[in-house]
Amino acid sequence: MRRLAASLWVTLGAVPLMLHAQASGRAPARLSVPDSGYDVVIRNGRVLDGAGNPFILADVAIRNGRFARIGKIAEKGRTEIDATGLYVSPGWIDMMDQSGSVLPRGGRAENKLRMGVTTAIGGEGGTPVAAGRIPEYFAQLERQGISINFGTYFSEAQTRVQVLGQSSRAPNAAELDRMRAIMDTAMRAGAMGMTTALIYPPSSYATTDELVEVAKVAARYGGVYASHIRGEGAEVVTSVREAIAIGERAGLPVEVFHLKVAYQPGWGILMDSVRQVVEAARARNVDVAADLYVYTAGGTGLEATIPSWAFEGGRDSLRLRLADPAMRARLKREVATGSPGWWNIIEAAGGWDGVVVVNAQNPANAQYHNKSIAQIARETGKDPADAAWDLVVQGNARVMAIYHMMSEPDIETALRFPWTSIGSDAGAVAQVGVEDATSFPHPRGFGNAVRVITKYVRERKVLTLEDAVRKMTSWPATRMRLADRGVIRVGAWADVTVFDLDRLADKSTYDKPMELATGVEYVLVNGVLVLDRARHTGATPGHVLRGPGATMRTSK
Repeated sequence: MRRLAASLWVTLGAVPLMLHAQASGRAPARLSVPDSGYDVVIRNGRVLDGAGNPFILADVAIRNGRFARIGKIAEKGRTEIDATGLYVSPGWIDMMDQSGSVLPRGGRAENKLRMGVTTAIGGEGGTPVAAGRIPEYFAQLERQGISINFGTYFSEAQTRVQVLGQSSRAPNAAELDRMRAIMDTAMRAGAMGMTTALIYPPSSYATTDELVEVAKVAARYGGVYASHIRGEGAEVVTSVREAIAIGERAGLPVEVFHLKVAYQPGWGILMDSVRQVVEAARARNVDVAADLYVYTAGGTGLEATIPSWAFEGGRDSLRLRLADPAMRARLKREVATGSPGWWNIIEAAGGWDGVVVVNAQNPANAQYHNKSIAQIARETGKDPADAAWDLVVQGNARVMAIYHMMSEPDIETALRFPWTSIGSDAGAVAQVGVEDATSFPHPRGFGNAVRVITKYVRERKVLTLEDAVRKMTSWPATRMRLADRGVIRVGAWADVTVFDLDRLADKSTYDKPMELATGVEYVLVNGVLVLDRARHTGATPGHVLRGPGATMRTSK
C-alpha cells in the first residue's frame, strides 16, 4: 500500500511541473523522489559523443561526477533534465584561455559557461604567480571554488624575468641553469607545459636555442610547448617552423596559439603554406597542432605598436624613451622600415585605420573607445604614432586595442584542418556586465565557441556539427592528455553542454562585445549542474587540472 501511495504521489506530483513547462517553455532541471543512485539523468537528447560520430537518441546517467550509463534508462535521477530536441555533447574546451588572473577574484566564469565552455587552458603569459607559489595559487582556486575546470601553462618569459629582469641579453650558462630550475619547479607544481609569446618583450628577446634548452625541462615532465609565435604576418611560415623546431629539438608536443595570417598580401596563400609545414612535421613524427578563434580582428595591448627594443629595462624605461623626441623619431622610422625582433602589427592591420582602441585605461581617454588610431590622430591633430603612444603612456594599466587583420576565407581554411581546435584568447569575467582593469572588450570572450557552430556549421557549412564538437571536446582533450574528459563515455568526467541548435546565437559584436550567447540551455561540470535553463546556479564544481609533472617522478 505504501508503495502504491508513493507511486501515485510521484505521478500526481509531476503534474504541476509539467504545467510549468508548458507555461514557460522548457522546465528547469527537476528533482525526482526515488533514489536510483544516479545524481543526474539527461533524457531523450541527441547525444554527440565528442569523437566526431553522428548523434544517437539516448539518456545519459551521471553518478559521482562521472558518466555512469548511456542508453535507455528507466530509473530516475535525483535531478532530471529533459533534453528532447536538444543536443547533448561533452563540455566544450577552450584551448587558449586568459582567465588565470581573473578566477581568483571571481570563479563563476559565466561568459564561458553561457557559450558552453566547461574547461579552459590558460597561460599564454604564464601563471599569475611565480613558480614556487603555484601550489598556493591552485589551492586558492580550489578553496574559493571555480565553476569551470582550469589548467595553465608556465611561461619561459617568467623564468627569464626572474633571472635577467627586463634585459634583452642572452643568459650565461649559470643563468640558464637557474631558468631551467624555475621551469622544473613550475612543472612539478602542475603546469601543463611551457609557453612563449614571442611578439612581446621580454619574451621576444629569447633566442631559439634558449627556448629549446628551457623547453627540455618541460619535456621531461610530459609537458606541451605552446606559442604565440614570433610573427603572424608575412613571416608566419618561418615562425611556425621555429615553433616546430623547438618542439622537435626539445622533444615535446607543439601547440601554435591562435593560428592566423595577419597580412593582407598573404591572404589565401600563406595559410595553405602553414598547412604544408605542419603536415610535413607531423609526417616525420612531430606532434604539432594549432588552435584558433573565429574572428577577423585580433586584439592585444596598444603597446604592441612600439618596436621591442624600446621596452628593455621595463615600463619606466619605455616611458623615458617615449618622452625623448629623438627616440620617438627613431621609433617612427622603424615603424616604416622595420625593426629586428619586432613584428609590425600596424602593417598587419593595414595601417592605423585598422587599429581600434577598446580600453584606454584612463577615464580622460574613454572618449576614444571604439575609435581607430587614425581617427584619434585626426581629432587631436597628432601623428598617428604619437596619438597611439601618448595613450599608452597615459594608461593606468595596459591599454587594449583591436586589430582588424585577418580574412574570413583563411579562417574557413584553418577550421578545415583536422588538427585545429578552438581557443578564444579571452578570459572569464569576474562579474558579467562589469568592466574592470583586466577587461578586454572583444566579442570572442562572449561568443567564440558558439560562433563556431552558428556561423561555420549552421550558416556557412564549413564544418559538420559533429566535427565542430570534436574540435571543442575530444580533440583538445587528447592534445592536453586529459584522457577522461572530452567524451561522453562511461567512466569519464561528466562535463556536459546541452544546447538548442536552432536557438544557438553568438550575440556579441565589436560594438557590443559583452553580450552573452544564447541557446546553451544546461551545462554540467564534473556532474554538477552549473547552468540551468541558461541561468547560473551558483555552483563551483570545477577542478584544477594539473599537468603530469605534479605526480610524475623523473630523474634529473
